[in-house]
Amino acid sequence: MTPTETMEAVKLSDRINRIEPSATMAVVAEADKLRSQGIDVVDFGAGEPHFATPQHIKDAGIGAIHANFTKYTAVPGTAELRDAIVHRHNVDFDSDYRREEAIAATGGKNALFNAIQVLVDHGDEVILPVPYWVSFKDIVRYAGGNCVLLETDEGQGFRVTAEMVARLITPRTKVIILNSPSNPSGAVMNADDMTEVVRLAHQRGIWVLSDECYVYLNYTGKKFSVGALREYKERMVVLGSLSKTYAMTGWRLGYALAPVPVISAMAKLQSQSTSNPTSIVQKAAVAALKGPQDCVENMRREYIELRDHVVKGLRSIPGVTCTMPEGAFYAYPNVSSFLGRSGLKSASDVAGRLLREAHVATVPGEGFGTGDHIRVSYATSKAELDRGVERMRKFFGAL
Repeated sequence: MTPTETMEAVKLSDRINRIEPSATMAVVAEADKLRSQGIDVVDFGAGEPHFATPQHIKDAGIGAIHANFTKYTAVPGTAELRDAIVHRHNVDFDSDYRREEAIAATGGKNALFNAIQVLVDHGDEVILPVPYWVSFKDIVRYAGGNCVLLETDEGQGFRVTAEMVARLITPRTKVIILNSPSNPSGAVMNADDMTEVVRLAHQRGIWVLSDECYVYLNYTGKKFSVGALREYKERMVVLGSLSKTYAMTGWRLGYALAPVPVISAMAKLQSQSTSNPTSIVQKAAVAALKGPQDCVENMRREYIELRDHVVKGLRSIPGVTCTMPEGAFYAYPNVSSFLGRSGLKSASDVAGRLLREAHVATVPGEGFGTGDHIRVSYATSKAELDRGVERMRKFFGAL
């Protein structure tokens, strides 16, 4: 039997068949395959900072190894780390959480997965703005929930408003997912709208799950976390990550802030899956959260320069339009004017041929819920952005 035939003969669970592989990870794999063949690929696909992890954080990880801090810890993380998570969030956003309301996980995605698994049951509705991060929809489906898609307006910068959310609420609504700044669009939700969504959800007994992975990469000058809304926190789950904030993607450390029953349930699930986050990573995370924060602001400022540079470059390509992202480190150009040309039928076709022919890695919009866009990560150097944009210009110009 061939490997494909063998897999077809295996009866897998219904829940694993509800989901698809991550679109971003598929692009990374394909780009790596080309590189292994000696092909020079400009990588706009990776969703991770190009910066090195700050030295004081690396030193803390190395110090933990030398100090033999290499044993199991409590499942939700050490008391030191949970206190550091709570303290950092209080200082930066004026939130009011206790250690018991915090859990550390093996990356932000792990925290998100666990939160959805403990909150969403079969048939529950989850309001999800479009475009959405690739994993939201599949994690909800894995839990048995149904995504109710909230379509946003590209002309309005893909912004989500409270009025748009309110229109989709039904008696079956269990969770509203917010992601501001957004991956992939970079849209930032107005603080007043976020407050109104949280207030409305609290009133209706609905959970707000706020993915704030990019909360420190907000370029509007109005950084905001729903965790600041202390009076509504009994119906909120705030999800965070050190990956983007401190350039720690490979370290895998995320967290959640939520009411004690939710945190306890997440810890129970975590105890039967990943257990505690890596011990040495926890020490590095404490150094990140309690140490100097100038590295965060320095990276944010450079991202603004890179954003302006790449958007200007993309807009200079005839036929490409691009909204100005207000956060994160992605541009989300619209390539719909090229569909129908040279056999291109979808954004996946565009991204596929950009990779194979122009050797530029991007992520097709279908993975984010839209069919007219590709995602471009500008977390790289200006020189690399220029190389990639020029390759894209030649590719699109030849269609």
